[in-house]
Amino acid sequence: MLKRKLEELRRLDTKAELGGGKARIERHHAAGKMTARERIDFLVDPGSFVEIDKFVTHRCRHFGMQEKRFLGDGVVTGHATIDGRLVFLFSQDFTVFGGSLSEAYAEKICKIMDTAVGVGAPVIGLNDSGGARIQEGVVSLAGYADIFFRNVQASGVIPQISAIMGPCAGGAVYSPAMTDFTLMVDGTSQMFITGPDVIKAVTHEEVTFEDLGGAKTHGGKSGVSHYTATDERDCLLFIRELLGYLPSNNCEDPPLKKTDDPPDRADEDLNSVVPTNPNKPYDIREIITRAVDDGGFLEIHEEFAKNLVVGFARFDGRSVGIVANQPAHLAGVLDIDASVKGARFVRFCDAFNIPLVVFEDVPGFLPGTEQEWRGIIRHGAKLLYAFCEATVPKITVVTRKSYGGAYCVMNSKQVGADLNIAYPMAEIAVMGPDGAVNIVYRKEILAAEDPEAFRDGKIAEYREEFANPFVAARRGYIDRIIEPKTTRMEICRGLRVLDNKRQVSPSRKHGNIPL
Repeated sequence: MLKRKLEELRRLDTKAELGGGKARIERHHAAGKMTARERIDFLVDPGSFVEIDKFVTHRCRHFGMQEKRFLGDGVVTGHATIDGRLVFLFSQDFTVFGGSLSEAYAEKICKIMDTAVGVGAPVIGLNDSGGARIQEGVVSLAGYADIFFRNVQASGVIPQISAIMGPCAGGAVYSPAMTDFTLMVDGTSQMFITGPDVIKAVTHEEVTFEDLGGAKTHGGKSGVSHYTATDERDCLLFIRELLGYLPSNNCEDPPLKKTDDPPDRADEDLNSVVPTNPNKPYDIREIITRAVDDGGFLEIHEEFAKNLVVGFARFDGRSVGIVANQPAHLAGVLDIDASVKGARFVRFCDAFNIPLVVFEDVPGFLPGTEQEWRGIIRHGAKLLYAFCEATVPKITVVTRKSYGGAYCVMNSKQVGADLNIAYPMAEIAVMGPDGAVNIVYRKEILAAEDPEAFRDGKIAEYREEFANPFVAARRGYIDRIIEPKTTRMEICRGLRVLDNKRQVSPSRKHGNIPL
């Protein structure tokens, strides 16, 4: 009896693992895509995946569906380890009904999400689906809503990562949109609410699938995607690297990683990275990579809002979130996209106990009617709100400019920064010397015998008196003025001092961030 049952189990196992069948798997491979199980096997530690609900099938009895049943019903769910740490996963199988979601399919995903929250482990979704299963009608839509609700309940409790490995359309896009990180594969994944045919019928616009919702579109234009992978393997490897910086849940600290990079290492080249000409651009990533452990920096949202750089790195083995103005793009100004990008990242780090290190070189907010009419006031306030709200250790390094309202927004002492450091050439003022002199001495410049010489003299005077870090340091707004080569040492020491920081937010249901 037992032998016969075991043989039946092996037969069903084999049948389930074939998904929609060999022919469909071959077509999937021909399109350059891995199967749902191949993706999981590549992502997790070898032999660690334990599948749950392998033999579940749909319950639909309409449209001849009772004759079409596949074990697992189009989604592979379970748990595994990545670098020895527990994770929960679901991987949508496009070979079964195009990966479309049914009632049973949704229940499988909800089960592992509930378990993940219960045990405090990340959830990873590998999305490859045509959307709701039409044959099941409103039941499939209700299944999506069940998943959305769990995305929100898990938000800020466990990390949620979505990899778009194929199509993701209609209501299906909202689950990835509510997770912490969304990754896409160039050339093979798309996300959109309505497809090109509907858009053409309603608005008469003609657009391809790729231009409408491809990886490059969402990576560089909309900002929906946090990383554009070159292929599926690159995407899955990025997930592994990303998880290495994150705690498993909001009650844990990020994992420490041993490093041979000395915390007191000085870098003489840092003394020459920032140009002496205050209007000359430079790449802020050179300062970041020279200061962090072993030059390792995992940038997030690299192609979107390039005037702000965000990502993960380590100092003395500690995981940190980096937020940095980028002088090499738009002079590092803050605009709507940069503000939203930064606010989202700051709030994630705060939710998961990841300290924040800010590199500041900002001339202000981007002027113009487009920015004002699109709501730069409201969107800029999001970044300000996020820094004010954050209770994790917060360190700011002013490398050069810190002007106007952007001084306040970029983690100033007054919004709760714990340690504020400045390079000697930093300019901290209401506005740049040129603009200030043009306003304050407008009449005198016009009346001067040599207006240009008079103006240049006043600019030099303003820079000496106001546009330097010493005025702010005398007020206690800057804690330390340092030689650039000691940047790493100062940050490592600051993080050690702040390691046990505990700050409790005021008692309330939640704040009202200016969304």
